[in-house]
Amino acid sequence: MYHPRFMGKPYLMGQKMGNIFRKANVQFPIRLDAFQSEFGRESGKLLKAYFPEAAEEIRGITDVTGYDNELFTSWMMCMGCCLYTAEDDCVEVRGCTAFSFAHAGQVYYGRDNDLPPYLGRVSKSVYYRPENKPGFILNTSSFINGEEGINRHGLAAAMTFVMPKLEEIKPGLNSVFLVRYILENCKNVEEGIETLQRLPIASSCNILLADRHGEMVVVECNPFQMQIRYPEKNKQGENFIVTVNHFTSQEMREHDASERNAYFSEIRYQTALDALQNHDYANGIEHAKNILSGKYGFMCQYDKALNFDTIWSSVFDISNLKVYRAEGNPLTTRYIEDKRF
Repeated sequence: MYHPRFMGKPYLMGQKMGNIFRKANVQFPIRLDAFQSEFGRESGKLLKAYFPEAAEEIRGITDVTGYDNELFTSWMMCMGCCLYTAEDDCVEVRGCTAFSFAHAGQVYYGRDNDLPPYLGRVSKSVYYRPENKPGFILNTSSFINGEEGINRHGLAAAMTFVMPKLEEIKPGLNSVFLVRYILENCKNVEEGIETLQRLPIASSCNILLADRHGEMVVVECNPFQMQIRYPEKNKQGENFIVTVNHFTSQEMREHDASERNAYFSEIRYQTALDALQNHDYANGIEHAKNILSGKYGFMCQYDKALNFDTIWSSVFDISNLKVYRAEGNPLTTRYIEDKRF
């Protein structure tokens, strides 16, 4: 996993990233069919309108690397969202389990990021400090956008993929750009919810939000509907919430094309739910690590034949702005504290 730092104006951060790609001779596999091209082009216009800083960062990359900016932006807007080929076959399915919980007055977050193993070699944990914005750590299998992160205000944000129906994909911001926008622009859960209600959302996704004040929600959303799911209580009366790769609320299930079985999503959900609801523990950080490592049931124990694995695992002590990450499957990789905050 790479650990770059980007600071300052968006365009200059993009140029710095572009120079890294150019020196490493990185080639990007940009192949879009007609449906994806149209979706990506229209979504790129919305990115520029609603999140111009990200559009400028992309421009910095393409100016250095020589890629066509519109095509490159279109490709990025399709990530984790516009999954269908011209034959309407889904070509990309993602896993991931994320949760937040309160314990002894502290707030914690955990996540297993599950993807094809080759993405582990290109994944990044980026420390961003944009000009006039809060610093944040963004963990990503891509760049500029990301799957999860935490900012200096003590707000954690994370996405989990939900299989969309083809007819319910509309131009907008995909889930990984929603996470980046929230980390860069919001201070707490309330602001995160307001942001999601305002931004154009491209496709089905779950967005988990948790802050140092103990607020936590999962926003289940697609371009047409949004449902805010609030935390449950464990047997000690403490809050917790879990999200995987399907919609949990009855209100959103009709928008889920996965049949609740994307890489054992229902099993992973029940494992985390039971561990947070029913098991006693003393240390919140260790409890999160134990859940993510599969101590309480199936979580990251994928069969190698699936060509699918947990490529990193994160635990945030949100209350104290501490970040721990296992850069690989937590069954075999130890967690190390990220001290860039």
